[in-house]
Amino acid sequence: MSEAYYREALKRGQKEARARASKGQSPCLPVLDDFIPAAQSLSGIDLGVVQVPSAFVVGTKTRARENAFAANFMPVMDVKSEFAVKWERLCQAHLSEGIREPIKAYEYLNRFYVEEGNKRVSVLKFFDAPQIAAHVIRVLPERTPENAGYFEFVDFYAKSRINEIEFSRPGGYAALLSLLGKEPDADWTEDERKRLRTVWYYFRTAFDRCGGEKLSLLPGDALLVCLEVYGYEALQFQGVEAMQQILKKTWEEIVLRQEPEPVEVHLTPPEEKTGLIQKVLPSGKPTRAAFLYDGSPDNAAWTRGHEQGRVYAQQALEGQVETRAYFDVLSENPDACIEQAIKDGNTVIFATSPRLLPASLRAAVEHPEVTFFNCALNTNHRYIRTYYARMYEIKFIIGAIAGAMAGGEPVGYLADYPIYGQVAGVNAFALGMQMVDPRARVLLEWSSVGGHEEAEKRLLDRGVRLISSQDLTRWGRDERESLGLSLITESGRVNLATPLWQWGVYYERLLRLVRSNSAKQEYTGTSKALNYYWGLSAGVVDLRYNETLPPPVVRLAETLKAAVRTGICRPFTGPLYNQSGKAIEMDGDLTPEQIIRMEELMENIDGSIPAYNDLTDVAKATVDMVGVDKARG
Repeated sequence: MSEAYYREALKRGQKEARARASKGQSPCLPVLDDFIPAAQSLSGIDLGVVQVPSAFVVGTKTRARENAFAANFMPVMDVKSEFAVKWERLCQAHLSEGIREPIKAYEYLNRFYVEEGNKRVSVLKFFDAPQIAAHVIRVLPERTPENAGYFEFVDFYAKSRINEIEFSRPGGYAALLSLLGKEPDADWTEDERKRLRTVWYYFRTAFDRCGGEKLSLLPGDALLVCLEVYGYEALQFQGVEAMQQILKKTWEEIVLRQEPEPVEVHLTPPEEKTGLIQKVLPSGKPTRAAFLYDGSPDNAAWTRGHEQGRVYAQQALEGQVETRAYFDVLSENPDACIEQAIKDGNTVIFATSPRLLPASLRAAVEHPEVTFFNCALNTNHRYIRTYYARMYEIKFIIGAIAGAMAGGEPVGYLADYPIYGQVAGVNAFALGMQMVDPRARVLLEWSSVGGHEEAEKRLLDRGVRLISSQDLTRWGRDERESLGLSLITESGRVNLATPLWQWGVYYERLLRLVRSNSAKQEYTGTSKALNYYWGLSAGVVDLRYNETLPPPVVRLAETLKAAVRTGICRPFTGPLYNQSGKAIEMDGDLTPEQIIRMEELMENIDGSIPAYNDLTDVAKATVDMVGVDKARG
């Protein structure tokens, strides 16, 4: 029997050798000594005896056994050779009592190169053993940007002792720990290790059955997707068959992660596919749309603005659309609230806060018949369309107003959360000021660090009297004079210009798209995530002036507004320079993706992106969803 096994293993080895030779590749096992200095191996770190993934054992330490195996560790020596006889003995031992003696191997970049026990590896791989016991010496490479992901693995392994999960990009292990609810420096219990390995085994088996090897991403990347959607607790109780069903439901989301640019940004509303009569007269059954809020209009101005937008859209589309509001969703069970909204007959759901994204994503995967929108920016989820307004266009104009009114003095800018789109607003304001006054300086503070009053006080203590503050929908108390650009005088505060979020216009246009089927056509016409990022040209942002603003400054602002609306003036036209004085790489203008992901601050800004630990709890929750990388820590 052992000889028959050897003959089968020999066939596999010969087939592998021929296939590699036909491609101009070496048919033999790779040799560690060929690509790292011997002295580097001598300074390795002894990890002791550990279980290593069989698939990660890829070569030999030296050339001694290089020619005895094909690159898949299957033998290539003749069936009558002494080598074959020893292989067959090992095979018989494995079948009768198991191979117990660990091999000796060197680990380099989480791949293992055998110094002793090549035949043991060959036999175990032939019988598809998932793991192999090995006494491992780790050889660390020189740290470079290219191998940053490996050193993240080293830190992860130091606590977890798990080496079978890998990711294609840096940041994967931090994301995994967050989704598992583990702190990076926390110790692991043996039960925690077993639990994750069990989940991984079932998940990896299901992933392979679903054809995962055809994707360019790694199984670990797919695991992150499923954890994001369903959570770790839910995955712990799933076998292979259930895991396959989960993977099938989330497959488009997984495929999206292999895209180098997973988000498709739409800067203007698409052309509607309905005629004039259909726009005026109701056609078919009304579309039911649910609006989900993380707060209440009575105590959350962001909610109030969106609720006013819902009412506006309801009235504008009377007879065509029926809307319903669901308040304080996060204070209850968001998953149950969304399920109730679907049971209520809503086929369109607007989640008006980034903090509702996880629950919305879970529901969107389970309910492909429902169209989901989330008010956020740059979220790469295939099953949810996101929408946001290009408020940076208005901030650019307000910056020009500030430059005209400042008289050469620094101007304060009070930002809220360091999330996608906010940095663009800060920079656009600074560029607007700079256009009017090349020597203008912007002093930046964040209301999400210590609260709004403390942040404003920090600006006032620095002698600032002209401040660009929060947007219209951000106020909670009756402090309307503090909105937008304000001048602080001895007799009080005077508001000069206020940005407006026109959510009613946005919702009316989005609902018209759904009614006309254009939204569905956009979705099926791309494999990427859809992000609506409309601005002045779509009428979803605007600017209001106070009567105290001098008429020449109003004319300047109106001229700029018309120029931005028509595309004649673009805020982020180069050359642009960051705080270090270095030119920002760009081809004429920043692309929409570069504007959305912007993290560098312009050269005339004094301030920085706040550290994650300095943020308020609400800000941290929002940053966790859509925060820029510098704020995530």
